[in-house]
Amino acid sequence: MHLCRRCVSLMLSRPLFSPALQPSTHTLHQRSHHILLQRSHHILLQHSREQPGVHSLTQRHSRETWTPCGRRNLTDHQAASPDVYNNKTDLAERVVEKHIVPFENLNVHQISNQETLSDIGLDAVVRPSPLQEISEEEAVQIEVPSALPPDSFTLKPYVDKSETLSKLVQLGVNLWELEQRPNVGSMLIRLDFQADVAPKLLFLKDLGVEESKLGKLLTKNPFILTESLDNLEARVSYLKTKKFSQQSVAVMVSKAPYLLNFSVERLDNRLGFFQQQLGLSAEKTRNVVTRLPKLLCGSLEPIKENLKVCELEFGFRGNEIQHIVKTVPKVLIANKRKLTQIFDFVHNTMDVPHSLIAKFPQVLNAKFLRIKERHLFLEYLGRAQYQPSQPNYISLDRFVFLPDDIFCSEVALATLEDFERFQKTL
Repeated sequence: MHLCRRCVSLMLSRPLFSPALQPSTHTLHQRSHHILLQRSHHILLQHSREQPGVHSLTQRHSRETWTPCGRRNLTDHQAASPDVYNNKTDLAERVVEKHIVPFENLNVHQISNQETLSDIGLDAVVRPSPLQEISEEEAVQIEVPSALPPDSFTLKPYVDKSETLSKLVQLGVNLWELEQRPNVGSMLIRLDFQADVAPKLLFLKDLGVEESKLGKLLTKNPFILTESLDNLEARVSYLKTKKFSQQSVAVMVSKAPYLLNFSVERLDNRLGFFQQQLGLSAEKTRNVVTRLPKLLCGSLEPIKENLKVCELEFGFRGNEIQHIVKTVPKVLIANKRKLTQIFDFVHNTMDVPHSLIAKFPQVLNAKFLRIKERHLFLEYLGRAQYQPSQPNYISLDRFVFLPDDIFCSEVALATLEDFERFQKTL
């Protein structure tokens, strides 16, 4: 049997096995013969490109294939053209003969791998040894995969890799809620914990914000981590100049996390607006803002609209509006529809005058369904009496804020079971 030198190089490139695992001579013969036939077909195709006649024949009979046993499967067109097929076969055999060497007289251990590869022209892939030294230029060109994923729809893959995210989770920050907001997740990943996050946390803690509330604060307002310490200190200093105590500022920041994100000019304009529109003193204005610091953060349009509703639609006087706001500041930011519905029911259905509503403004902040159910129950019992000058008077504060069991026993003079059965009839 004869082998081409290319087949010899393939045999030399394979590792030597133990005698028990080496393939038999017959197996090597089949493999080598199969590789030889495939190589001869490739050489024939290259040779046919240089000869126009053979090139056309190759295109016409390109469907023939080689079987592992070395026989070709002829197409119908080849069987119909035996002369063309014989010419092509002879050409292939002449090309192959130039690359055949006797297998029996071959000593594989006396042939150099480098010399065989250079003679035949194989493009062998040389794999460097892991212990081989490399130059600095090659070391710079090595690409190290990043420890963080390039992109993700969630912050979960980054928590174990990012110190900032892991510390925020320990503080109780809800990352799932933050990643729903656009660009917040990428902002948190870019923050350095020691340089950007830790100073802000220490500032809030020194201000008086409880550590248990830091997680909720940062979940609501993660952008406070991007503010500079100078701006935060300047805004706190301004509030202190307006005679807000440090404890009051800490409570305000906890209730309104965005408070310190606004400039000193904005805070000053808001305080001036409430003091002017409500006609309150500086002390009473501080009291209202401390109880509801969202007044300094939200839009002023709903507040202006509710003030006009209370004055023009409800008919309250200026001093009554002042008392309502001082007692229940939430009236300023309440939903206009809800506010109108409660006032209409209390004033027109329950027949409560403006003076009593202004005296007990908590009724404007109650649930409408609670007011309606209790009034209808008292009316069913014949005890719906809200005039102070009349017997069996029921004040609005007891009417609204007492629990159901106490309301039934002390106000309605009935049992809780009676009230629950009445609720089922509504």
